Amino acid sequence: MKSNYLECGIIINTHGVGGDVKLESLCDTPQVLASFKKIYFKEGDGYRAAKILKASVFKSFVIARIEGIDDMDKAISLKNTTVYAARKDFKLPEGSYFIADLIGLDVIDNKSGKVYGQITDVQNKGASDIYVIKTPDGERMMPAVAEFVKKTDLDKGVFVEVIPGMLYD
Repeated sequence: MKSNYLECGIIINTHGVGGDVKLESLCDTPQVLASFKKIYFKEGDGYRAAKILKASVFKSFVIARIEGIDDMDKAISLKNTTVYAARKDFKLPEGSYFIADLIGLDVIDNKSGKVYGQITDVQNKGASDIYVIKTPDGERMMPAVAEFVKKTDLDKGVFVEVIPGMLYD
C-alpha cells in the first residue's frame, strides 16, 4: 500500500540561534523542498503536520523556519530527523514516478514476459536515473531511459527491452 507521505528531507543541523534548521533535500531539487507550505514528522504510525513559516535555498540545502521550533535547543533536538511531505503536495511531470513507488517493482521483458528481478534502488549519477535490480545472478544496473524502459505500470512492473548481458549472463 502506498503511503500518503514521502520522505522529502533530513534536518542536518541548526542555522542561527532563532530555531531555523538546515535540511538536506531528498527531492529532485532543494527548490522543491523549499516550496512546501507544510512538512510532516513521523510519530509512531502517524504523521504530525508542521507549518513552514519560511524556507529558502542556500547552496544545495534548504534553510527553514518551522512553526513551533523557535529556539536553538528545539532545533538541535531535531537534528538527523527525516521530514515528510504529503504525496498530494508534489507536482510530478507526466511520465515521472516516485522512487518509493518503483522500489520492489518487477522488471519484466516486454516481449517474453520473463521477470528479470526487482528494483531495489534508484540512483542518479547525472544524465539519467539508474535502476538497481536484484536478479537471480546478483545485483545489476540499468539506465532508466526510453531505449530500455518501454512501459512503467505501478501495479504490474517495469517493462523493458535490454541488450544481452545487461540483466542476465
